[in-house]
Amino acid sequence: MKSMLRNLINIKSFYKNVVRLKHEKGDACIPKTKTNQDTRSYPTIDHTVDCVVVGAGGAGLRVSSRLVSNGYSVAVVSKVYPTRSHTVSAQGGINAALGNMEEDCWMWHFYDTIKGSDWLGDQDAIHYLTETAPQAVLELENIGVPFSRLKNGKIYQRAFGGQSIDFGKGGQAHRTCAAADRMGHAMLHALYSNSMKHNVQFFSEYFCLDLIMEGNKCLGVIALCMEDGSIHRFRATNTVLATGGAERIYFSCTAAHTTTGDGNAMVSRACLPLQDMEFVQFHPTGLYGQGILVTEGARGEGGFIINSKGERIMEKYAPNAKDLASRDVVSRAITVEIMEGRGVGEKKDHIYLQLTHLPAKLIHNRLPGIHDLCLTFVGVDCTKQPIPIIPTVHYNMGGIPTNYKGQVITQSEDREIKVVNGLYACGECASASVHGANRLGANSLLEIIVMGRAVADTIICDSKPCEKLEHFPSRSGEHAIARLDQTRYAKGSLSVANLRLEMQTIMQNHASVFRTEKVLREGCSKLYDLYPCLKDIKLHDRSLIWNSELTEALELQNAYICAMQIIVSAENRKESRGAHYRDDYKLREDEYDYAKPVEGQKKRTFEEHFRKHTLSWMDMKTGKVHIQYRPVIDTTLSEEVATVPPVLRKY
Repeated sequence: MKSMLRNLINIKSFYKNVVRLKHEKGDACIPKTKTNQDTRSYPTIDHTVDCVVVGAGGAGLRVSSRLVSNGYSVAVVSKVYPTRSHTVSAQGGINAALGNMEEDCWMWHFYDTIKGSDWLGDQDAIHYLTETAPQAVLELENIGVPFSRLKNGKIYQRAFGGQSIDFGKGGQAHRTCAAADRMGHAMLHALYSNSMKHNVQFFSEYFCLDLIMEGNKCLGVIALCMEDGSIHRFRATNTVLATGGAERIYFSCTAAHTTTGDGNAMVSRACLPLQDMEFVQFHPTGLYGQGILVTEGARGEGGFIINSKGERIMEKYAPNAKDLASRDVVSRAITVEIMEGRGVGEKKDHIYLQLTHLPAKLIHNRLPGIHDLCLTFVGVDCTKQPIPIIPTVHYNMGGIPTNYKGQVITQSEDREIKVVNGLYACGECASASVHGANRLGANSLLEIIVMGRAVADTIICDSKPCEKLEHFPSRSGEHAIARLDQTRYAKGSLSVANLRLEMQTIMQNHASVFRTEKVLREGCSKLYDLYPCLKDIKLHDRSLIWNSELTEALELQNAYICAMQIIVSAENRKESRGAHYRDDYKLREDEYDYAKPVEGQKKRTFEEHFRKHTLSWMDMKTGKVHIQYRPVIDTTLSEEVATVPPVLRKY
């Protein structure tokens, strides 16, 4: 009864837009809320907290619950209700070397992740990710995630792409901890319940407009409450971005309509760089005509891909790993089969995923969601018919550059790396870089948990609850309100929907699975030409309350910033690496030619090779993108595991 009353009080306080965060140790620090009438004609409500977290998916919830349980006041700002965050859509599982199916070791996971990244991943961050993975999964188990179980009661682990035993020498590893094929759903609801247990305070359906910066320090964020149109400024010692990806810049993708790169755009508008934006993952198995994800777990359970001749195509492209090669390899193989005329269907423009040889009981027990999705959206019973699939945009490896602690970093013209004070990022919006040029399946859910905790631990180490905040100018965030006002009263000639479709079409056609100089340059030119059009939009709804036209216009502005940096970064990278494949530069350009013995070779200079991270800045006035590069981190966190030197990547 007391628990029910406590939840009712929380809900009531949320709808009054008042932050009342109490700590387990008492009421010594209750964040302040006040109204400020000075910011233009838009009255603002100010909130003072120890930490503001933007985004209520898995990463945001992991950060917030850990901080609140340690006595910090936290406000979680999200444009959707927490359990609608896109984490809920993850299907296959979460990687950790638990060894429940066969002998396993986190160092093998470490090696596989570096190989999967095509040696663009930072090895200190990958070390941290893979070593702490088992602990992260056990934490999830302890807060109530309903994992699938083996007969002995241990967590069930399935095979997933790019995972091996004994540094690639011992065959396929079963490392992916699963909850049937609804891992994200199980995780998100458990994390949300855990957050409610700790009385984390949520500001749901608040659209975050921008960061509030002063020099190299972040002071908080400014947001629009979509329910009543009020403006809220969140003043905080620590600001955490956990806003997810930007897949909706493409015409066809597996992600929710909310994945518009909001956090990435906020960072760009703060004159900070994004990193490795050219690396966009196409998932091999999206439902044809729908873009809905079919988990890699379907192949992990024994499914395989066939062409119009009934041939298992991956035996040709990845003779060892076959259908469980890394995603970029499988996506390119499918695309080649279609381009060479071996596609299926009337237009021969897709291919099949075959599950009919698997027992129906296995599919209903371990892939129930996939069975339902196929029936609902393409009318296929996957126990009896093959599933029509096509590679579909699924994940952004690039994002906001951070170190392995989750601190946002920037770089000066002389390549000096600096930490942005008070600003952190984790989850898909961040680039730690644990994925490098290509993410292994089931490492994304691992990243949001491990890096979410890393951010919280860094904040706990570097600051204390209730610390006195620095000066907060009364007109902070005015630039964001001016942009909101300009967008709200836009009287141009173009619709938001048409401009969005134009951007998505350009990206789909010019920055796809296979890329060339000519196609990328055409795409860059078309996107540059589109930039002035963003100021020529027309909105019909001038209200502030539940104005979806206004929020879609703001999302379009954010998505465009990401799209422009993706395609320019791709045009600048004259090589093929991971998910970025150039038909005109088919080889990886490293500091050495790793197809030959390194001994006797002269090492290429930093400017001569591309085993380096792209950093991109966008000029908000002109739309032009400026590119720098920074070195990949090859050192590990301790001598317990050695650096993995680059070799040619084969599966």
